Amino acid sequence: MKGRMEHRAAYFAFDRFPSSKGSAVHIAQMADELFDHFGGGLLGVIGGPDLPRYQREGTREIARFDVPVPNLIDRAEAFSGWVARHLEPHLKTLEVCHVRDPWSALPVVADGRRHKVVYEVNGLPSIEMSHTWPWAAPSTLGKIRELERYCLERSDAVVVPSRVIGAAVAALGVPERGIHLVPNGAETGARPPRPEGAPGRYIVYIGALQPWQGLDVLMRAFARLADLDGLRLVVCSSVPERRSKPVRRMAERLGVADRVDWRFTLPHHEVAAWLAHAEVSVAPLTGCARNLDQGCAPLKVIESMAAGVPVVASDLPAVRELMADGEHGRLVPADRPAELARAVRILLEYPDEAVALGRRGRRRIEEGLTWAHSRARLAEVYRTVVRPLHDQVR
Repeated sequence: MKGRMEHRAAYFAFDRFPSSKGSAVHIAQMADELFDHFGGGLLGVIGGPDLPRYQREGTREIARFDVPVPNLIDRAEAFSGWVARHLEPHLKTLEVCHVRDPWSALPVVADGRRHKVVYEVNGLPSIEMSHTWPWAAPSTLGKIRELERYCLERSDAVVVPSRVIGAAVAALGVPERGIHLVPNGAETGARPPRPEGAPGRYIVYIGALQPWQGLDVLMRAFARLADLDGLRLVVCSSVPERRSKPVRRMAERLGVADRVDWRFTLPHHEVAAWLAHAEVSVAPLTGCARNLDQGCAPLKVIESMAAGVPVVASDLPAVRELMADGEHGRLVPADRPAELARAVRILLEYPDEAVALGRRGRRRIEEGLTWAHSRARLAEVYRTVVRPLHDQVR
């Protein structure tokens, strides 16, 4: 890296940044808190042809791994080596290194290190990869699980966005006293202007299109709402159009394709506008192991509540941490299109109740789930892990 600086803090993530995905929103908030706390730092992330390999913003540096390695496991291993090389110049000054995955963590938890390690677990690849990479051999997933365990055991603090994920981490042998809950957050600012070209009446889905997100359930549910004249479904997809083909083919087979509007990889502020003017936001997460055993922390639910929009979501433990049925929205059994359609229909037919749910949801966010609340919790984690280091120095 040109003009290298020596940092007290670093944040590494095997994620593209910036991007339209919720993970990028989360990374921005967590890295900002880390760098505010330590007066700058190094952010190491995944890049791409449209992003600079290196940039400096005052006391902050961003380095991006952009080597084109087709195989996922090979790419992850190459990223680990890249992290080790970028970490080495800062070993004498580094106090805290924050990581989001085992590939980032492996070179960071090395023996004899001076710095403390905060491992933020938003998902466990040993569980998640069986859904995103179904041809992965069980032996490969087993090795990844051992890597997760190795890195978690050697971290000084583990941060999780939900209690369900915390329980999955504890099941790997991490003591509960070392697991810190730092929920996702959202902003509750002024309502943005209505998007240009928005339909008069629509429900909205925001997020990625992986099978566990339940887009197939949503399309089947939407087919049951065909009698509601003028109602459209807006899908704000965080992934490119080419990855929407399976869902769009399903919409065609169900006869709803002409009532679905697609928006791809929009900037976060544009997604917020589509969300703010929807009548209902839907989060039809499936009841698979990825969502139940590993757990999740659906940012779409929090951002919908922050926008004052009533939510219809799957009744999963991780979702119940965020919202209560009949208080902030409606919870329905996972994988039940008829139940999902019925809940949406009721909210559309009783708009006053829908507005009341939206208001209570927004109040729930304001009282404890803003990014300011999340960052305050994270700052306390940093203070906790750094205190022993400063005591050693004295």
